[in-house]
Amino acid sequence: MVYLPMSLYLGLKDYYMEKGLLEKTGKPLEHWVEIVRQSEIQKHKAIIDFLKTSHGFTYGFANFVAHKAKSSDAASQDKDTLVDNQYKGKESLRPIYELLHQSIAKFGQDITVTPKKGSVSFIRKKQFALVKPATKTRIDLGLKIKDKAVNERLENSGPFGTMCTHRVKISKIEDIDNTLINWLKEAYEQSI
Repeated sequence: MVYLPMSLYLGLKDYYMEKGLLEKTGKPLEHWVEIVRQSEIQKHKAIIDFLKTSHGFTYGFANFVAHKAKSSDAASQDKDTLVDNQYKGKESLRPIYELLHQSIAKFGQDITVTPKKGSVSFIRKKQFALVKPATKTRIDLGLKIKDKAVNERLENSGPFGTMCTHRVKISKIEDIDNTLINWLKEAYEQSI
């Protein structure tokens, strides 16, 4: 199995969606984005409904075009903007994210950092950590560590589901201690 960095995955996903859209409609993505812009419809759901009813789109293609027309998908934004947007209204959590990022970067040069709309993935061959500002006062750190018992601090994956095996709730810089760094390192080492 080949594991791709999220940025490459998003690029391939967009490529296949564009190709499928062209095959299905005979018109390229740019044509449909222009149709949406000319319609002056602003709301995402209204764009989807318009494309489905007026142009016979399936939900998937309508959603894809709506995101591209509004530049609201992760692939349409640069990495810094994605991270900045995650911490709008949660600015007090940004130093926690930065310290986590710096700590993880020390593990090796083979780490891909992939910001998405709501989280940042840290990937070696596989994703081993996921940082998500869960509330205005807490970051959830998802870890993928095989055969590691849960405890009061190292919880089950919770809302991360199968993307991670564990979750650690972080509310202050001091929560990033040697124990947490060791868990991160263990997840990193297992992600080969």
